Amino acid sequence: MSQELQEERDELEELAVAERVMRRLAEQLRAEPEQKTPPAAGQVAGRVVLLVPQRERGVDEAVLPADYQRIMDVVRRAEGPVMVKQVCGELGISLEPTRSEALRSKLNRLAERG
Repeated sequence: MSQELQEERDELEELAVAERVMRRLAEQLRAEPEQKTPPAAGQVAGRVVLLVPQRERGVDEAVLPADYQRIMDVVRRAEGPVMVKQVCGELGISLEPTRSEALRSKLNRLAERG
């Protein structure tokens, strides 16, 4: 019972941190309204956070961080849906779970943003 309670507390703490990060990112974006394309990186609590903008008409992939541009190149060259291990192989990234899950997260982020 106490382990379940601790897990719930940990999850609540993670959600609270995520909410603070989102607020700070939103504040940074509001503070720079004249900028047409968002910067490639922002800072939250002293840590660099990559920003992947929503896809917009007239804005190309050049606004994406270099890592994301390389991923887009692999996906574009594929003849159909891509698997994480395929992209890892193309980019020379290890298939160990921490590396492949980080890449999976980037792929999902790109897919969510069009």
